Formats: sequence, C-alpha cells, structure tokens
Amino acid sequence: MKNTNLRKIAEKVLELEILALKRLKNSIGKTFNDAVKAIVNCKSKIIVCGVGKSFLIASKVSSTMSSVGCPSFSINANECSHGDLGSISRKDVLIIISNSGNTEELKPVIQYANRNKINLIGITSKKGSILYNASDIKLLIPEVKEAGLSIIPTSSTTEQIAIGDCLAIAALSKKKFNKKKYKLLHPHGSIGNQLKTAEDLMISKNGIPFVDENSNMKTAINLITKKKLGILIAVNKKKLTTGIITDGQLRRANQQTRNILNLKVKNIMTKNPLSIDKDTLAAKSLSIMSENKITSLCVHKNNNKKKTIGILHIHHILSANIQ
Repeated sequence: MKNTNLRKIAEKVLELEILALKRLKNSIGKTFNDAVKAIVNCKSKIIVCGVGKSFLIASKVSSTMSSVGCPSFSINANECSHGDLGSISRKDVLIIISNSGNTEELKPVIQYANRNKINLIGITSKKGSILYNASDIKLLIPEVKEAGLSIIPTSSTTEQIAIGDCLAIAALSKKKFNKKKYKLLHPHGSIGNQLKTAEDLMISKNGIPFVDENSNMKTAINLITKKKLGILIAVNKKKLTTGIITDGQLRRANQQTRNILNLKVKNIMTKNPLSIDKDTLAAKSLSIMSENKITSLCVHKNNNKKKTIGILHIHHILSANIQ
C-alpha cells in the first residue's frame, strides 16, 4: 500500500474524531452542570467505572480527577461481581462510562448503586439504555461513526475521554484549584519542574549573605569568599536591602581603584537590585536573569521588595533541570 493511501486513512480517522468532538461540544447542556456540582460537592470519593476500553478511559479520567483535587479511583465492572462493589460507599459519586449503556457486566454495578442510593452519573450514547434510565445524572454523548470497519471504538472513545477531561477541568475551576495546589500533588517529574517557584529553590534564612552597607571592603571580601555564592546583599541599619555586590564588581573595582580596602560596600554596590516575588515560577526567574544578563535575584514576599527573604542563583534553577 502506498504511503499516500496510509496518510489518507489517518486523515479520515482524524476527520471522524474531530467531527465527534464538534458534536460533543454542541451537546453540552444542563446535565453537565449538574454532574460537575455533584463531583465538587462530593464529601468522599469519585469512582469511575467501565468495561474494556471504557475501563481504560475510566482509569485516565479518575487519574485526572485526583490530580485536580477530587480524590478518585477507577474500578473494572468485571471485578465488581467478585467483591469490588464493597469499595463503593453511599457518600461516593459513581461515574459509569459505556457507549451502549447495556453492557452485561455493568448491570450489577448499576443495581448496587440504585439500591444503596449512590449518586450515579451515567455517560452513554444510548438514550434508552439501562445505564441512561438508571442514572441520577444523565450525560448523553452523541452517537458517532467509528473509524475502521465502522465498529472499532475510536470516535466514541475520543468522546468519552474528552467529556471526562471536561468534567475534571470544570471541577477544577469550580473548586478554585490553582497552580499552587496543583503543584502539591505533582512534586516531581516534568510537571513538578514547571511549577517550581523561586521559594522552592532559593537560599533562605542564615544562608543569605547579608552585609552592612557601611562595612569596609575587607569585611565584604572575606564574607563573599566564605559564602561562595559570588554575591552579597547589602542592607542598612533597618535590615532593608539597599544594594548588591558581585564578585565581578569586586574584581573590576580592584582594577580601577588603588586601594579597594579603603572603600565601603555602599561605594561599590549596585543600588536597588532586581527582586522577584517568592511565588514567581523558576522558569520565569530564569528568563528575567537572561534578559538582564545576571546570575542571581533577590527574593521577597508580599510586595516588600526591600525585605530580602532569599537568594535565587542561576545554578539552583539549572540544577533542577528547568530551562
């Protein structure tokens, strides 16, 4: 088969799935709002159930729910008749995903939910199905044409995973779940790195190389050598930041002045150094350093730029694999 024909097959699959998503978009209505409210107001767990490929999608939807602050897990309907029904409690919200809504393995789960008055959200494309009729909240997704023999689950599974994403992100918005909260659930990996802030990487408290602006340069040189950061933060009598000195400045001053030791810190320092809020993303901090051709930034909080609470060095950012 020619490569051009294969490309046409791929394009046809994508056309069908894009059409499915467009139809899904137009089908979103009041019951979607009801489903989101039920998820947000749930005081226990969000349990997502399916069979076959729908179970794989249920697992993904459940994982996304948990990642946005809605505790969740997935169950396979095949296992429910062998004890897994015991993991569902009356305070839970149960989401069942099934294209046909009539899959035999789902019947015991549906009956259990109805008998125990468990809030059931049904996601199906069949309006007259068992799942549709038994659900407290009915999310009817459009019937669509499948790619490949017109029976292989493709367009329908695309709809299922998309409606799951919609529910999770809408719940995130309703719960006012921000990046700071999201970061707590993703401390590692590429997502965790993207969400690291200046506060996560900075040197703080006793590690900050403070020096009095009226100190002599002998004191400053000894301190910058001891701290090994290549930087000093100059402060006044009120402990407010007034300037910054780098080892590069010291070298240049030594070349330009006969006796650098006769000078004070405030004679050499750069006044009003750049300072960033502690919640500034590390990636943004790196960008600020690059734009200003510097290697360190002061860190403050509550918009108090004169009160340095940390030092962020470019090495801290690069060591965390942030670019």
